Amino acid sequence: MRFKVAALQFTVIAVSLIFAAGANARTINLVGFGDSLMAGYQLPPGDGFPEKLQAALKAKGFDISIANAGVSGDTTTGGLARIDWSVPDGTDGVILELGANDALRGIPPEESEKNLDQMITRLKERGIAVLLVGIIAPPNMGAEYAARFNPIYRDLSEKHGVPLYPFFLDGVALDAGLKLEDGMHPNARGIDVMVGKMETDVTNFVGTISSVKK
Repeated sequence: MRFKVAALQFTVIAVSLIFAAGANARTINLVGFGDSLMAGYQLPPGDGFPEKLQAALKAKGFDISIANAGVSGDTTTGGLARIDWSVPDGTDGVILELGANDALRGIPPEESEKNLDQMITRLKERGIAVLLVGIIAPPNMGAEYAARFNPIYRDLSEKHGVPLYPFFLDGVALDAGLKLEDGMHPNARGIDVMVGKMETDVTNFVGTISSVKK
């Protein structure tokens, strides 16, 4: 009899804890903030990076929402101009990817770095975590430009203490079969490769947010 009573009490406590955990659970809200690489240039709705990343993480049991705030053609200057209103209140974290169009246009890397620096600062002031995503200057810009541009993401990551994913197009940049006919933007299969390569970094990023939000 005592065993049955104890078992019943244990069951009641366990169920209570499960319901309490469910009541305290909260969706993690992320924003993918970037240019056409983030926006899903020429891809059908739902095939962009934020959407596919959200689906991959949800399939692993994460309660997460990832909004797509990518704007094709955007530079770091444009990103800085819209960062405040494109990232709504209630956002827990931003996947920040900008700089590809700066490099294509030969914008001084120092200007790109300054803009990214200010974006990270503004987000952190709002209590929003940042996962910085790096870009590599195209070869046609020359070695001198690349030597000035490529390190800015690592330097900003170290300065602000934010995690860095070194190269957004890792696994895609050199594979024509994973890109659109323009040879620059990922196709749907390319997005799948990007999501697969970046998933662990984003999972770790979400883990740091979850631990802070408890």
